[in-house]
Amino acid sequence: MTKPLLSAIALACVLGSTATSQALANNQQPARTVAGMSSDDWNVETITEDLDYPWDIEADGDTVFVTEAAGNIVVVQNGQLRRYNLQTSTGIIRDGGGGLLGMALAQDFGTSGTAYFYHTYRADGSLRNRVIEAVFDGNSWRETRTLLQGIPGHRLYNGGRLAIGPDGHLFVTTGWTENGSLPQDRDSLAGKVLRMTLSGEVPSDNPFKGSYVYSLGHRNPQGLARNQDGEMFAAEHGQSARDEINLIKPGANFGWPLIDGDRQRDGMETAYLHSGSDTWAPSGITFRGSELLVATLVGRGIYALDARRSELKPIYTSGDRYRDVLSIGNDIYAITTNRSPRGEGPSDDRLIRLSPKL
Repeated sequence: MTKPLLSAIALACVLGSTATSQALANNQQPARTVAGMSSDDWNVETITEDLDYPWDIEADGDTVFVTEAAGNIVVVQNGQLRRYNLQTSTGIIRDGGGGLLGMALAQDFGTSGTAYFYHTYRADGSLRNRVIEAVFDGNSWRETRTLLQGIPGHRLYNGGRLAIGPDGHLFVTTGWTENGSLPQDRDSLAGKVLRMTLSGEVPSDNPFKGSYVYSLGHRNPQGLARNQDGEMFAAEHGQSARDEINLIKPGANFGWPLIDGDRQRDGMETAYLHSGSDTWAPSGITFRGSELLVATLVGRGIYALDARRSELKPIYTSGDRYRDVLSIGNDIYAITTNRSPRGEGPSDDRLIRLSPKL
């Protein structure tokens, strides 16, 4: 049963009524920085507890959209929560950490209803992933086009985050599938950041002619966001430590599995920032003005990059595993996935809003 939600008026005030979430994040500057803040510095409001393994959160105007791994899109609007099944041409497989994962709203979503999704499916007995276009008509979500399929899949390592870059192209993260040869293989789509047009074509200016591959040598990147200068950053899980934040460059090789963290090798990029012997298990990331925020699973909170000290520090922690984070104006939204992908059954999850205390 749906739990009580924010009132329509409160939600509209929080999210605004005209601009997309990306426009708000870029143009409506937060009133204060958050690096150095702690859990006690926030007012915390639970918007809903009626979520099951949510993976991505986006917003358009006064509407919030959340994907659930089982294949649902949860829409929170006018104080109400509605759950829609995404109608796809190939069945969505929820297996471990696989399922309906990343989402990106088209820049004209408010008029077109167009969005892009990444989901797991099964083909020839193996898990695969695909990128699709879908349209929301106010009553249902349905696939309208397959952009790319056959991306190697895995029960745990699928990547799965989407982002539309300043060039209007779609960026996609993929996992290494526990096959050490694939991230270094430019002919494989596994362990990569991909770049494609919104119709699924290979852009003519991609770094490798005729290839979707934009960068390689990734393990399991689950975070993707661009800053105000248009630079693209990714967050990815390390093997047992050395989780990484990377500044994505066209054609760059980030080394996995040959190097990680600050280890070096000719022709390979060292991490922009890494966790050393600790682990954050970073997932979704977002920019709040010029500050990078990171949702962490093992870290069980929201972290911010302290650029002065080149450190990732917790600004809010709780007992929850945080899957994604979205900054809108002066507030921060976050979703949890409290069940490990190695577990089974439903996940007891929620959508929260953090507002700085005065």
